Amino acid sequence: MQVVLVGSGAREHALAWRLAQSPGLTELHAAPGNPGIAAVGRCHPVRAEDAEGLLSLALTLEADLIVVGPEGPLVAGVGDHLRMNGFPVFGPSAEAARIEGSKSFAKEVMRAAGVPTAETLSVARAPCVVKADGLASGKGVFVCRTPEEVDEALLAVTQLGGDFVIEELLEGEEVSLFALTDGRLVVPLGAAHDFKRIGDGDTGPNTGGMGAYSPVAGVPDADALVARVHEPVLEELARRGAPFVGCLFAGLMLTPDGPKVLEFNARFGDPETQVLMPRIQGDLLQLLFACAVGDVAGTSVSLSGDAAVTIVLAAPDYPARSDYAGIQIDGIDDAESSGALVFHGGTAVRDDTVVTNGGRILSVTGTGPTVEDARERAYAAVDRISFEGARYRRDIAHA
Repeated sequence: MQVVLVGSGAREHALAWRLAQSPGLTELHAAPGNPGIAAVGRCHPVRAEDAEGLLSLALTLEADLIVVGPEGPLVAGVGDHLRMNGFPVFGPSAEAARIEGSKSFAKEVMRAAGVPTAETLSVARAPCVVKADGLASGKGVFVCRTPEEVDEALLAVTQLGGDFVIEELLEGEEVSLFALTDGRLVVPLGAAHDFKRIGDGDTGPNTGGMGAYSPVAGVPDADALVARVHEPVLEELARRGAPFVGCLFAGLMLTPDGPKVLEFNARFGDPETQVLMPRIQGDLLQLLFACAVGDVAGTSVSLSGDAAVTIVLAAPDYPARSDYAGIQIDGIDDAESSGALVFHGGTAVRDDTVVTNGGRILSVTGTGPTVEDARERAYAAVDRISFEGARYRRDIAHA
């Protein structure tokens, strides 16, 4: 099977690493990919948002499956364009992807589906949460516990442009829960916990994610949660003429009153994918293809009993800036020789040397029989990698 993977981040590298292990894979291609993905497939200089360029590539390669990783192309309708031209696509239509692309639309769908979620507020008054309505690369959510934080959030969200929503502040443990679907049937994938804020102790601004771990202790039965949260939303989207095909990712808060949805995302999470892929057992490629062609009946996925922990190495000015480029990175091979997985996020190759090229540079994943073991191995591998200005959290998965 000829597969085209769309995207260039650490999430896509983790997917590529897993897909490359499938016995049904003939050749893996990525657009545009990154230096890590280039080790397991062929990269092509086509931007993830370039629908015509991707179509031309798919036609040239006679692609059997196209997997769209990032949310931007999905919300922009890249998947629709490829589907209309006869290619099986793992990833929702633009209309279905609005579940991530518009917070207000997601609220409307959840209310219609009867899914428990945070209440929408008419006035921003602490405590509350202020969210940009559209896509913001994980940086459009502002948790406000004081009047000063409300003022700062309103200024920041206004600078992002577009509308915003105000919600009640929910308390509890936050969990990312994933399910794969062909638009009708749902296959629960698993849960992870990610760390959104830049600083230790969950301090500082939100980011796209600074680390994650899986499994998550104390999470209610995943199948029951998917039935309660994902399935009603998928039924409501289908009722609206927008069946969702791909990975539906629910950000949940486990409150004293039960699980409530914070947000939905229309794709695999980043950095959650970097801890789920090492735990997935079986043929991921066949499962993604079954979703794309509308035939997941009888399929399933299982996760190993081992744990995984990912640490993100970021640029010094991240998340304020994501253009840290040209700085040499040392120690990747050394980290991988220790048994860790190093997924490339914001990297490039200059004169045969891997250099920085973004905000979240690398995701370093350790595995082990327990979360504690995986955490120890991940941080030991991080210690082997260096680049000028590297920053990372030191409390990921800390008990």
